[in-house]
Amino acid sequence: MSANDLLGAGTPALLAATAAVFVLAGVVKGVVGLGLPTISMAMLALVMAPAQAAALLIVPSLITNLWQARPWPTLMRVLRRIATLQAGVCVGTLAGAAWLGAPAGHWASVCLGIALVAYAGWGLFGTPPAVPARHEGALGALIGMATGLITAATGVFVIPAVPYLQALNLGKDGLIQAMGISFTVSTVALAAGLWLNGSYSPGAAGASALMLPPALAGMALGQWLRGRLSARAFKQCFMVSLALLGAYQVAQGLAG
Repeated sequence: MSANDLLGAGTPALLAATAAVFVLAGVVKGVVGLGLPTISMAMLALVMAPAQAAALLIVPSLITNLWQARPWPTLMRVLRRIATLQAGVCVGTLAGAAWLGAPAGHWASVCLGIALVAYAGWGLFGTPPAVPARHEGALGALIGMATGLITAATGVFVIPAVPYLQALNLGKDGLIQAMGISFTVSTVALAAGLWLNGSYSPGAAGASALMLPPALAGMALGQWLRGRLSARAFKQCFMVSLALLGAYQVAQGLAG
């Protein structure tokens, strides 16, 4: 798959629209610490195949998540706490890629929509329980595998990993860093799964790299806005929008 295949042979309108999607997704990530793959997949899936959208988000997602995984002095401590989650993500994503194939067609649209609605519902109404320390290892592995399967099917890796991370009571900074680590691992695993399915190539990597500047610009804007807007109100609007978009994806997939 080449860059031209991914970006409609360089069509200016589609290229501009795709870049705008990554700016918006970057803004959301800068404000609330997540949302780049969720927004990107949901909006790009309206104008291109899910596998193409998933391939485009690899580089922007990887770089922005590595940036979010800082500060480096605390990286290993947090990583040890969530190591089994990451192992499960890798196993689930690769197994899902082999079992389900690349994200494609109506099945992927329905799965993506359900994931978006579930995530939005949890974000608006959910209060995750605390996870007992003695169960973190086994539960983390199970949650990771479930997240990996959903990642392989939809290209979105927030469910159920993010609710689980919030349940660990890592604190605000620890949670942001843990999400950065988890999303980085999920991005690498997704890239490996797409490569196994023939959906990720040097051309796809090049097209994905073109979307990095818009994503970084959006993330910088979002970080600036985070200090000036109510993150709670913004997140509520974000979750409602995701629920509506997810419902549309489910209806579109079922109708097809």
